[in-house]
Amino acid sequence: MQETRLDTARIRAARRVIDPIFLNTPLYRCEPLEPALGCTVSIKLETANPVRSFKGRGTEVVASLLADIGSRAVVCASAGNLGQALAWSARGRGLDVTVVASRFATAAKLDRIRALDARLELVDGDHEMARERAAAIARHDGIRLLEDSLDIETCEGAATIGLELVDTAPSFDTVLIALGGGALATGVGHVVKALAPDVEVICVQPLGAPAMTHSWRRRRVVTTDSTNTIADGVAGRCPIPAVLDDLLLVADDAVLVQEASIIAGMRMLLDHAGLVVEPSAALGVAAILEDRDRFAGRHVVTIVCGSNVDVDAYHRWVGAAPVHRS
Repeated sequence: MQETRLDTARIRAARRVIDPIFLNTPLYRCEPLEPALGCTVSIKLETANPVRSFKGRGTEVVASLLADIGSRAVVCASAGNLGQALAWSARGRGLDVTVVASRFATAAKLDRIRALDARLELVDGDHEMARERAAAIARHDGIRLLEDSLDIETCEGAATIGLELVDTAPSFDTVLIALGGGALATGVGHVVKALAPDVEVICVQPLGAPAMTHSWRRRRVVTTDSTNTIADGVAGRCPIPAVLDDLLLVADDAVLVQEASIIAGMRMLLDHAGLVVEPSAALGVAAILEDRDRFAGRHVVTIVCGSNVDVDAYHRWVGAAPVHRS
């Protein structure tokens, strides 16, 4: 672990500055899912908090550090969840927040950012264009640019999930982690490999947004010209080299799943776990659906990482989900 940017001691320290409302999230075996999936399944539920995603863990660390050094403003690019989380964490610490997002982002996420008193700027492009605009604002205004996954606080905040898994889970042998920019995967993966090295860390990404998975497989940054997935929270095109380096140290595998499997996973989480989740949160279930033989007989933990979803789109998706039978 010497080569990674992450540090287990700092991760334990991060847990002490994160608002407890984001910590010790529910972790439970979900037996109703198991007949259809053919394995033991435990859910780590990261949606039962004020921003309905795991992102608050990282933004709590960032906002705490900024408040300590007297910073007054911060800007980030976001597909929606990071922006909400940063606005929530900053509001209680007197920080001014600007969030740059694509105007095509999920409307419910954008509305929530506004409701949390952040300044929202929309760009006529995708998340990569939003990242460029956020960097330009930071340079022009001389304020902190928060870059998800590149800024180690976002990874180490997410890594506190790994501490809770290792400390409280019954014996499990596989953890399935949604893969986008990489904060969640590198953070949780780091802790699991440091403290429970026999557990297999499998990252899951949509087939329509494969840049980080292709990069992991080829051990070099691979970019794509576009994305085509309903899982907006993981739809990046340009992996960050330093994050890929961290991922290469902790991920045992990275797999791509089809849109139909993501939708089926969302429907299963609704029907069998009573959970309304956004597409990114169903990636773990989708991976099991596509390769039941691989996971047969295992105890798998899947991290349900977000539930900020457009209601109309959600009804369209789950209403069209195919029925999967064991």
